[in-house]
Amino acid sequence: MNHIDVNQLLDQMRALAEAAGARPADPAPSGQAEGPGFQELLHRSVERVNDLQQTAGAMADAFASGDPNVKLPEVMVALQKASLSFEAVTQVRNKLVDAYKEIMNSTL
Repeated sequence: MNHIDVNQLLDQMRALAEAAGARPADPAPSGQAEGPGFQELLHRSVERVNDLQQTAGAMADAFASGDPNVKLPEVMVALQKASLSFEAVTQVRNKLVDAYKEIMNSTL
């Protein structure tokens, strides 16, 4: 069974929030690679949510078709993980839209 670490998801969400709101005090010295940008972090998060949803859907289909190797509790946990991940990414998106609207209204 595919296992999601909730702490890993929270770390990703914090990294997204940090990338969205924080500005580095000093640019990275030349020769040192910077970490992934906000766009890359967001892209990875969306891909991860998609993977979770695909896995949960496949498990649900396997259970519905009578696969003896797939247990109902595993299916329910996978579906809940996919749902929570989707909700988290949706909340990040909503915050980004709100921030964009605020910036656009303040520049008028």
